[in-house]
Amino acid sequence: MCGRYTLIRLADVLEKFPWIEHAPPDLVPRYNIAPTQPLLAIANDHPNEFTHFYWGLVPSWAKDISVGHKMINARAETLPEKPSYRTALRRRRCLILADGFYEWQVDPATAHKSRPKKQPMWIRMKDHKPFAFAGLWEHWHDHQGAGNELRSCTVITTSPNELMRPIHDRMPAIVPPELYKDWLSKDEREPDELMAMLGPYPADQMEATPVSTFVNSPKNEGPGCVEGMTKGTLW
Repeated sequence: MCGRYTLIRLADVLEKFPWIEHAPPDLVPRYNIAPTQPLLAIANDHPNEFTHFYWGLVPSWAKDISVGHKMINARAETLPEKPSYRTALRRRRCLILADGFYEWQVDPATAHKSRPKKQPMWIRMKDHKPFAFAGLWEHWHDHQGAGNELRSCTVITTSPNELMRPIHDRMPAIVPPELYKDWLSKDEREPDELMAMLGPYPADQMEATPVSTFVNSPKNEGPGCVEGMTKGTLW
């Protein structure tokens, strides 16, 4: 599962995605991006610009947007069969920009308890540069005739790499930079050629660091979310 992540190093975003000329003027560092909040992405219908999506996929057939609360993640292995995802996989793909994500590791000493202690871990690239989750997006119209519209997305997850395996049994599917433009192709693609892009990212390029439990609440925002277990902020 991927339920919380960061996008802090905004100065590095345009460097990482050089074919996009301008970042939105209202961007601010985000330390605790959570489901149902807006997130920054690049969609394959406009692959040369940044866009904002609602986090939680709302299929076009949904009666209201509440279904998105349950569709923040999509398992890579079942995308071609799931009615909510299979057409989006072929036609509506996106890159979701991040520079870290959180996962909560169970303390082995308390694993036997009904409510074990969990340590939040901040997982990043070793160079601390931004990267991109594989995502799918949808365009929803209000079926009640109120004229409301919403562009929403889901983060694809895959099996864990060696770094993530002791922490959690899933991880976000991170698209390698050399495959960005393939993933963002406007053409309809066959699932088999897309699934090859959704494996676990190489563990030797990533690191995991324990951070403060301040991040546990999605209401909390700011540098306190990434303070380490020792004094100081992890940059």
